[in-house]
Amino acid sequence: MNNVGTSLTASELVAAYSTGEFSPVEATELALTAIAERDPELNAYCLVDADGAREQAKASEVRWRDGNPIGGLDGVPSSVKDMFLTQGWPTLRGSKCISPDQPWEVDSPVTARMRENGLVLLGKTTTPELGWKGVTESPLTGITRNPADPSKTSGGSSGGSAAAVATGMGELSVGTDGGGSVRIPASFCGIVGFKPTHGRIPLYPASPFGPLSHAGPMARSVDDVALLLDVLATPDYRDPAALAPPVGTYREAVRRDVRGLIAAFSPTLGYIDVDPEVARIVADAVAGLGEAGLHIENADPGFTDPVDSFGVLWSTGAAKWLDTFPAGSKELVDPGLRKVWEKGRTFSASDYLDASAERAALGIRMGEFHTRYDVLITPTMPITAFEAGHDVPPGSGLSSWPEWTRFTYPFNMTQQPAITVPAGRTVAGLPVGLQIVGPRHSDDLVLAVAKLLEETRPWPT
Repeated sequence: MNNVGTSLTASELVAAYSTGEFSPVEATELALTAIAERDPELNAYCLVDADGAREQAKASEVRWRDGNPIGGLDGVPSSVKDMFLTQGWPTLRGSKCISPDQPWEVDSPVTARMRENGLVLLGKTTTPELGWKGVTESPLTGITRNPADPSKTSGGSSGGSAAAVATGMGELSVGTDGGGSVRIPASFCGIVGFKPTHGRIPLYPASPFGPLSHAGPMARSVDDVALLLDVLATPDYRDPAALAPPVGTYREAVRRDVRGLIAAFSPTLGYIDVDPEVARIVADAVAGLGEAGLHIENADPGFTDPVDSFGVLWSTGAAKWLDTFPAGSKELVDPGLRKVWEKGRTFSASDYLDASAERAALGIRMGEFHTRYDVLITPTMPITAFEAGHDVPPGSGLSSWPEWTRFTYPFNMTQQPAITVPAGRTVAGLPVGLQIVGPRHSDDLVLAVAKLLEETRPWPT
């Protein structure tokens, strides 16, 4: 099979569309072929609309031929996580408790912006039920597997999106991230995943996880993430927390010269045990950034693990959402989610306010930290992908997913932009990601540093 379409990035596809070397119809057919070949093993998609995608691709091809593309990503095969409302498609969120037999007449802001800019929507990607955990497995759709090693987890909760992008089953996807759900699977699957500043991408309906919740673009290159963020970062009146439009474009900002800026490298955040091979790969990548002109200093932010407060915010949000489910749902939900539901209902309003106060204090601490350091660099994950079908690494003695994702959820609490970029592979061939965190509203800076890393350590697509 000619797999040129599945090996090109979105940016390269658009360049080929503009010259007539390649067409949206060809790219879409190659993405659909990749889905047919790879998805039975990986289980990245819960819905594929091949006919609809072909119609969108034909319309895009006409626009390109006439010289009238409607956006910088017109005709690029893409997907959305099954947490976003999509007109005409069910949004089941990995749950048996949501009936598909109801009107599906509304697009979320994410889906609406993608349609308006001509992206070809192939379908919807898998999620654990309500996106509640760091692996992608649900009672409704089963286990999603890692393209690097299908015996391993893809990570989660946007694991379907990560697996799809990594294998050319669409060049772009959009996930959600309430505790690392874009960055975890992107790191495990070897792609780029970006959680921008809270409110940068509008959400509707409002997430029950509230201030923790973000949407984020996922792609095989930093340029592609920037292009997709330009599409998504448009205010929507349905999200009262949505930010004003960005100044300039992210496709331009990604080229910003960041040499000479000061980066704090925190290999453990001061309290996290990191796999030695992961630690070595990340340290080597950071050294490469230093050689490329970023000034690196070893420094921890100085906070303790906020897992308890995160747990209060997370479980109360889940409980509130699940309380809206029909009677009898408790026996149908993921058993682990059922425990979160029960735990969340034990917390008081005072407990929630205390957790919110710790979240705010953590944000202030990181704000002060960034008066001294332009960005913070850490491993994205302390481990690599583990055996699929488990919520925690088998034999680890851990009891819940936040215990192995400790680099990610603090920056949901602070609402800062954070991106994961591939840093290398282990001897076993498993991807390792490096996380770059910036001050709130510095999405452009984070993307530019990520681009420098990508140039320093090119990652084959």
